[in-house]
Amino acid sequence: MKSPPIVMVFAGNDPTGGAGLCADTQALASHGCHIAPIVTSITVQNTSRILNNMSLSGEQITAQAEAVLDDMPIAAFKIGLLTHTTMVEAIQSILLKYSHLPVILDPILASGSGQNLVSGTVRKAIIKRLLPMTYVLTPNTFESQILTGLSLPDIAALHLLNYGCQFVCITGTHANTPEVKNILYSQGKQLKTWTYRRLPYSYHGSGCTFAASVAGLLAQGKSILDAVEQAQNYTWESLKNGYQPAQAQYFPNRLGNFY
Repeated sequence: MKSPPIVMVFAGNDPTGGAGLCADTQALASHGCHIAPIVTSITVQNTSRILNNMSLSGEQITAQAEAVLDDMPIAAFKIGLLTHTTMVEAIQSILLKYSHLPVILDPILASGSGQNLVSGTVRKAIIKRLLPMTYVLTPNTFESQILTGLSLPDIAALHLLNYGCQFVCITGTHANTPEVKNILYSQGKQLKTWTYRRLPYSYHGSGCTFAASVAGLLAQGKSILDAVEQAQNYTWESLKNGYQPAQAQYFPNRLGNFY
């Protein structure tokens, strides 16, 4: 049997299973991929809020990644929660050795409940060290504003592309609009816009689901347009079929048989 493509994911562990490495694992498995999970932090959280965040060192992250990279063929990288600059520097050093592989970066800057997770110093490190190596950046409108200081998605996207990303897909889940509009940008212009019906609930792990799906579909050999479109459709269906395990946010149903 042919081995599935392997996606290395740098992300935090969420003990609720709604976001982070668990979300990435479920989404990638749904797209026929195997995950190589590199833990960046151990969070203490429930469905309402993050109580604590224990970050691993750059050396610990490097050791995890190199052990796998020396042994297994990786088809793509997906990056999630990064909480200190030495972590960013460690991942940059790894990516420089594998510059031929696509990097999908989900800039997790705040939790779904609005808690700030990343300092300004870390944001600057991500912009300087990782965005020039990023194939697809997947911020929501709020994250694009934090990264650029600009409120208009079209202008923010141009700045993000100028930082070095090849593609930027700004998702409209956090925008105050009747419908969700997701826009893919490259080479200084809009490539395509997708519109989805806005669902009634707040979801935990939607950004992880989308970014991991893009990574998995690219690892499967899909074109950028097909990967982004199929990842959006999968994510929207997982949200539409989501469930509420506690009293706070809904979780995407990433393992449903709708896709």
